[in-house]
Amino acid sequence: MNFTDVLSNAFRGAFGPEAAIYALAAVGLNLHFGFTGLLNFGHVGFMLVGAYGVAVSVSTWGLSLWVGLLVGIACSIVLALILGIPTLRLRGDYLAIATIAGAEVLRYFYRSDWAAPLTGGVYGLRQFANEFFALNPYSSDLALGPLYFSARNLWVMTAGWALVILASLLVYLLIRSPWGRVLRAIREDELAARSLGKNVYAYKMQSLVLGGVIGGIAGALIAIATQSVNPDNFNPAVTFYLWAIMILGGASTILGPIIGSMIFWFLATFLDSFLRNATASGVIPPDLLSGPDVGALRFVFVGLCLLLLMIYRPAGILGDPKELRLDVR
Repeated sequence: MNFTDVLSNAFRGAFGPEAAIYALAAVGLNLHFGFTGLLNFGHVGFMLVGAYGVAVSVSTWGLSLWVGLLVGIACSIVLALILGIPTLRLRGDYLAIATIAGAEVLRYFYRSDWAAPLTGGVYGLRQFANEFFALNPYSSDLALGPLYFSARNLWVMTAGWALVILASLLVYLLIRSPWGRVLRAIREDELAARSLGKNVYAYKMQSLVLGGVIGGIAGALIAIATQSVNPDNFNPAVTFYLWAIMILGGASTILGPIIGSMIFWFLATFLDSFLRNATASGVIPPDLLSGPDVGALRFVFVGLCLLLLMIYRPAGILGDPKELRLDVR
């Protein structure tokens, strides 16, 4: 069993394209829940419309990739308005129900035969991000000891982590502005914020739209990185991974989603590589664990680690227990 390969794969997972994309999506979710107290359990819906905004614009309508990105952002805004207008005046759990249901309705709609001429149905759409990869400044792969990144992944990582930094900086500036202080006040005590004359509904809507746009851009980046979209890749499990990442790093912190994503994908990739190496080398008997079971088992172990974290460090690694409140109204 080659432990060096296991560690190199784990570090590649911690800094790779998936970690960057999930960190970006978690930044948007953190703005919803960590700073505003909005229970969004359908964040993957924003990612789905962002991804398909790019894919449909290029593959079906023949538009530019950059126009498709704007279409994806516009779709995220429309989705936020559709979900927020009827629910944000009600208790937080109504938004939770609306978001998770809305994300599932969208997934089934995009995979339906009726929408197939536009979305590709269950087969999805492919090969629509050539404009992005044509701009790739990297002409060769990168090897840092046992770590290896292809030129293609380097370009996606550069774009992904740059967007993560820009989104985190934007959230940092907004949260420390008067607008951000109102969001924190709404999270802590909505009635008190309303009694001070603040339009709570408007602030919630603004937060939902902005966080949804960040999630939509993350979805568009997934589509660009893989050059494909499929509705079933945007299932509810993705949202729960994002919640795990946010809680792991620390909700209501700026760096929490970034640290959480890196640790999450380090653990997930480490366990996947370790178990596959162990089964291939005979350390774990094939009768006890087979290859197809590894993918599911790694998330079982990650879930156990998160469970222990919630018991001994419920605010996450960077979170402040005095600030984080889970009794959202």
